Amino acid sequence: MLDKDPLRNVLYVDLTRKRFRVEDRGDLFEKYLGGAGVASKLLFEECPKGADPLGPENPIIFAVGPLNGLFPLASKTVACFKSPLTRNYGESHAGGRSSISIRLAGYGAIVIKGASGNPVYLSIRGPKVQFRDASALWGVRSTVTVGRVIMELEGGEGFRSIMRIGGAGEKLVSYASLNADTYRHFGRLGLGAVFGSKKLKALFISGKRSLPFLDSGNYREVYDEIYSYAVKSPLMRKYHELGTAVNVSPLNEMGALPTRNLMNTKFEADEIYGENLAEKYLGRRVACIHCPVACIHLATLREKYEFEPYFYKTVMISYDYELIYALGSMLCIGDAEDMLRLMDAVEIYGLDAMYTGVILSWLTEAMERKIIGEKETLGIKVEWGDLDSYLKILRNIITQPNEFYVKLAKGLDEAVKEYGGEDFALTFGGNGMPGYHTGIVAHATYLTGARHSHLDSAGYGIDQKMMGKEERSSSEDLAKRMFEEESWRQILSSLVICFFSRGIYESELVKRALEVVGFNLSEDELFRLGEEILRNKYEFKIREGFDFNKLSVPKRIFETPTPSGLIDEEELKSIITKYEELITRE
Repeated sequence: MLDKDPLRNVLYVDLTRKRFRVEDRGDLFEKYLGGAGVASKLLFEECPKGADPLGPENPIIFAVGPLNGLFPLASKTVACFKSPLTRNYGESHAGGRSSISIRLAGYGAIVIKGASGNPVYLSIRGPKVQFRDASALWGVRSTVTVGRVIMELEGGEGFRSIMRIGGAGEKLVSYASLNADTYRHFGRLGLGAVFGSKKLKALFISGKRSLPFLDSGNYREVYDEIYSYAVKSPLMRKYHELGTAVNVSPLNEMGALPTRNLMNTKFEADEIYGENLAEKYLGRRVACIHCPVACIHLATLREKYEFEPYFYKTVMISYDYELIYALGSMLCIGDAEDMLRLMDAVEIYGLDAMYTGVILSWLTEAMERKIIGEKETLGIKVEWGDLDSYLKILRNIITQPNEFYVKLAKGLDEAVKEYGGEDFALTFGGNGMPGYHTGIVAHATYLTGARHSHLDSAGYGIDQKMMGKEERSSSEDLAKRMFEEESWRQILSSLVICFFSRGIYESELVKRALEVVGFNLSEDELFRLGEEILRNKYEFKIREGFDFNKLSVPKRIFETPTPSGLIDEEELKSIITKYEELITRE
């Protein structure tokens, strides 16, 4: 071994008392591998039942896994917390450099508790932890600016990562994101708001340790096999060439692209197709740490200064399928540059782009139906495709000048309680709809997934595999397929593997990769462990009030056809019931 494995170490930080300690939690890492498996158990330990998501008792947990830094595409960090949107289990993943920075700093997980009385950012350099005054950064709304300032303050030693919030997190917008290394995000479920509630502006972490492995010969063999798949497989090539934006065209053609707040599923706008964005705007591709694929696509947008003729600034804007859906087709924005400008504003404020699109599309339809008027919006007339009105609404969500915007900042479920329009409010268990109206299983996934993500249970993929088949699968069979897929994904998110590479990291290869780092688990044992981790998450969710029998389903999804026709409400309920039986089975 090159060095003692730091994965066992958990750094506990108390923001209230400005103290920290390190504990050896090998008990958790040996049983649950790392990542989501360990983070979900730490959340259960550290978060009191009924905790206020924006109170000091709500912990933030970051965790990495045993393959991070050693194998290609093991490039993510998992964050766990109680979500201010769902008020139960919150889990978000991000790439960038955070995973390797945490591990090389000497930790497998970081637990942040309490709340600071004044704005701070955490600086973690290996064993050295400092609580730095962030008063000068508090009030800076741009995540980009915050990152640049901290980079200058902290310097460039070791593998660095900077996670930070913008104006949305400071103002406790319940769908605020946490920016990680400029172009990656802990985007879903409101981690940015939890940071803001703790007066925690940012987390800087730097490490320069070495990592252990057991068998250098076997390591090279497994590494080369994974690398070869990553650079040669057609799936990975697709992600490199066009990124997930490649999905816009086929989903549109099959009638599965949510458009105009899901009143439609097709959008006549070639400009926002991935092929067009790559041809006209692609400026750079960026990769997460230890990833040869480089799926992050950055558009270059040339913006003219208002009072300076012939003088421009160039803005780099990260785009992918989910942003194109949420800030493009859902809002009927077909002009590529308008869509990119809206993406840039969402990025600067530090908002979850998907949820923001769902909020804005609901608001546009609510104004069209005269449920919401200019009295509430303070004179802003919101219409489909109107970039200027959307930018003004975003600014007001951050500044919250009246009660209407306070409600919007708390989330769409809060807004509809006051103003109505719940039938076309596209939230599922509190979280905003992802960009797939592929069929019944996708929506079952949104409602039941452990973290309310389209990447839970692979529902959209199951829908697509059923398309064109005369014989429909039973509710029991669909629920079983969801459960098996979601259980396996717990292993991947505990390692922590990018889900784009799930076709590479199949059970036999995962088993061999784990042997290199000292885990001897059969494929059957891995599947059983995945089921246990999944049930651990639901134990927390149910403890905090999640109830399969009280899920609210937006009526809009039953009104707009999918590629397989209309969704049957009773069949959806049946799938959910069967899925619950699998989750709660002893």
